[in-house]
Amino acid sequence: MWQRSVLLQSLCLVALILFPQCLRDVNAADRPNVLFIFADDQCYETVRAFGHTDIDTPNLDRLVEQGTTFTRCYNMGSWSGAVCVASRTMLNTGRFLWRANEIYKTSEQERQEGRWWSEYMKQAGYRTYMTGKWHVRANAGKAFDVAVDVRGGMPTQTPQGYNRPHEGQDDPWSPSDPKFDGFWKGGTHWSEVVGNHGVDFIEDASGRDEPFFMYVAFNAPHDPRQSPQEFVDMYPVDRIAVPENFAAQYPFKDSIGCSPSLRDEKLAPFPRTEYSIKVHRQEYYAIITHMDEQIGRVLDALEESGQADNTWIFFTADHGLAVGRHGLVGKQNMYEHSVRVPFMVVGPGVAAGERIDEPIYLQDVMPTTLELAGVEKPDHVEFHSLLPMLRGERRESPYDAIYGAYLALQRSVIDDGYKLILYPKIGQARLYHVADDPHEMHDLADKPEMKPVMRKLFLKFRELQKEVGDELDVAAAFPQLAG
Repeated sequence: MWQRSVLLQSLCLVALILFPQCLRDVNAADRPNVLFIFADDQCYETVRAFGHTDIDTPNLDRLVEQGTTFTRCYNMGSWSGAVCVASRTMLNTGRFLWRANEIYKTSEQERQEGRWWSEYMKQAGYRTYMTGKWHVRANAGKAFDVAVDVRGGMPTQTPQGYNRPHEGQDDPWSPSDPKFDGFWKGGTHWSEVVGNHGVDFIEDASGRDEPFFMYVAFNAPHDPRQSPQEFVDMYPVDRIAVPENFAAQYPFKDSIGCSPSLRDEKLAPFPRTEYSIKVHRQEYYAIITHMDEQIGRVLDALEESGQADNTWIFFTADHGLAVGRHGLVGKQNMYEHSVRVPFMVVGPGVAAGERIDEPIYLQDVMPTTLELAGVEKPDHVEFHSLLPMLRGERRESPYDAIYGAYLALQRSVIDDGYKLILYPKIGQARLYHVADDPHEMHDLADKPEMKPVMRKLFLKFRELQKEVGDELDVAAAFPQLAG
């Protein structure tokens, strides 16, 4: 009987590596490791392997080549200007936007009662590690077995970092000068600190029997977008293209919460100029490439540890960023550049170089890892495991349509190749056929022949409102669509 048991366990381990549809765990020690790498403010358009040649990301490209990419990954939105708070609360609780908002202030109680991502991984026998940006209200030091250099929402900005640069004038700020603190505070760039800890965690885990769950969260590329000068020099301004959908200003900015008083929007001068946006994108690309180098160090350490073959790697970001698109600089909007993020998965049996175009939410990573850990999906977790899609058991999205929201000022729905954006405060709607117009440059809302499409999308949006717990009375602002 003992020999038979050993044989069955061995066969199951082989299945874990070779056949993703056979992912079933024998015991905690046999469960795969999980490495979650999380960026802040990284738009989906900032990975070279996706065809964006303005930027160099050799290690993110490596993940694209080694695994499967979900090309249409979204964040639901935010109840605050700090979009990352909402995104990360959804991520760690598994709840949709407005229910995550309801329990945000009691996040530590949620954690104590076990309804938290890392707590479920602990219960499954994982040793849990965390470093970098946290920005939720649970206690990171207690949420993880090991938590090192836990950071707040963003590195400190300085007055010189705003309303800049102006062409023909000296720039008062430099991304590589440590005197401005920010990512340089403490003497070592924060991305390098995260890389150092990631390498240390892996070396420590290689000497332990239990599987590990690593939550490696960079503050990059959030502003202040700082990096060593050698990375800035990789992106001379004449290398940087002005975005196709660049605009000097967004016509509805003041009514949708993106006025010059919004902190993110203050970074660049009003009206936007091509020069200022090129410089901001230069610094954005530089800090991403610098972060990419640190990610490479962590991936190299994983391979050198001998544990890569039994480790699932997930990379994504909490939301995107405009950096000059549509006349916007921040992420507080419903356009693709701000709600859509990279999402790559590498793991045993995951198809290499594969791309899945079905829409998902970035928070789906949480229930995906719970399934890998052998944890039955808790009732309160509303996002979905991606393992059925990764195994090839199903290719369609678990979502009928994609919902988006920002405060009470913006709403959106994406379905059947279209995106409907709603601004309830002013009764303004915008319609884009994102399948053919990926940069959302051609608003179709005023075309009479598109009214049936808009009504259909509005009806779908009303259904999604109920699903996500959104109680805003949007119908009153759009009687022409609700009727």
